[in-house]
Amino acid sequence: MSTIEDVARLAGLSRTTVSRVINNHPYVSESKKRVVLEAMEELGYVPNSSARSLRNQKTEIIAVFIPRVLNPFFSQFIESLEIASSERNYQLIVCQTQYSKTKELKYLNLLKTKQVDGVILASLENDWRKIEPYMEYGPIVLCNEFEENAKVPMIRLDQAFGGYIATKHLIEQGHKHIAYCCGGHRSNVAKERERGFKQALAETGLPFDENAAFRDAFNIEDGKRVFRELIELHEKPTAVFTGADEVAAGIISEARKHGWNVPDELAVVGFDNQAITELLDPMITTVHQPVGEMAKKAMDVMIDKINRKIYHSLEIYQFPLKLIVRDSTVSKEIVKFR
Repeated sequence: MSTIEDVARLAGLSRTTVSRVINNHPYVSESKKRVVLEAMEELGYVPNSSARSLRNQKTEIIAVFIPRVLNPFFSQFIESLEIASSERNYQLIVCQTQYSKTKELKYLNLLKTKQVDGVILASLENDWRKIEPYMEYGPIVLCNEFEENAKVPMIRLDQAFGGYIATKHLIEQGHKHIAYCCGGHRSNVAKERERGFKQALAETGLPFDENAAFRDAFNIEDGKRVFRELIELHEKPTAVFTGADEVAAGIISEARKHGWNVPDELAVVGFDNQAITELLDPMITTVHQPVGEMAKKAMDVMIDKINRKIYHSLEIYQFPLKLIVRDSTVSKEIVKFR
């Protein structure tokens, strides 16, 4: 870790001048302030008071990074995390990145400046090489999202299996042309779901139709857009796998608006098993994710890392997924007798 002497040397100024800048002394020129601040940034220097806190104290605050607060999955995840943190006498702060690489790095400075004891990443926007240096200042735990190159605890789900069982179910209902829909396609979560989707198709000898693959769909409005684009295809799919219940709800809503019957003309599968799945008619077939269990495990692991000061440790905790079959893929009469 850099010292105040390193900053002074790089800035070409005395240690006293650097100290005055750090402590906001009124009699320092703007040019010298700028040089000192630039040197601090280049060296990643943390002022002594923060450095002492980093070594000896705890804030008893943990940050969680999510892309969208309004996403029901992340809303439920935050609630479960808050309950788990409160039980351990920790506070939780929520950082919404809105899928922004810049915001993600900006929020990571909370760890660097010791405003939080640790960070739980439920989404990941930057390359891991940009995230890893922040582990010098405290533990980072990945939950939901995962990264193969990271040597940190990961609480994850078998997303490929989730994509597989959902697609297999649609195939078993007789569908041969199935559309694919995902959110952040750069996400490893989305990539794994797509891998499972393609595996189920390949086992049955069905092709993957790139024209019927819809990317960057996150919410109800995106689902409505997907349906409008879907019905314009020359060869219209008879079923669609989505990566979120919100998107599935949007597709179903727009389908009803256009006079389409779900599931007879278009079967729809969601993902997450949020409350919205049982509020629509038809209710949505979806892949259940044990959000509460994941959140509790993430908090337990995080606090263990804070207490033991062991930050670089690859640990993988994987939770199961299961398919919940409802009316959006099977008629009500059939679902009733399943």
